[in-house]
Amino acid sequence: MATLFTKIINGEIPGAIVYEDDSCVAFLDALPLTEGHTLVVPREEIDHWLDVPAELLSHLMDVAQRIGTAQQQVFDCERIGVLIQGYEVPHTHVHVWPTNSVADFDARQRAAELQGPETLEPVAQRIREAL
Repeated sequence: MATLFTKIINGEIPGAIVYEDDSCVAFLDALPLTEGHTLVVPREEIDHWLDVPAELLSHLMDVAQRIGTAQQQVFDCERIGVLIQGYEVPHTHVHVWPTNSVADFDARQRAAELQGPETLEPVAQRIREAL
């Protein structure tokens, strides 16, 4: 059965996509830690990041860095956080988000409700323009 991320990648469910290429897709997290929180996801369903081939993992991190650079331009933030954790969805994903303090790394601070396309799309557009 396809993961939630594969369904977003395939356009079966909505996602605010900020970047895509032949290997990966980056889209906004619907439960963001901060505004602009983006997930960089390989198109191939690979559960654990340790199983991602080195070349693909390097590409994911390159894309994460490009997105982080764009986020720094778009959002008023001190740093860009990055995390590979993978508990919620069994499909490798790199979290990239604007941050102003270590408190921005606390997942308990996530949005209380899922954010829909009407909220996410304007944020995604700002990141796409900066890319």
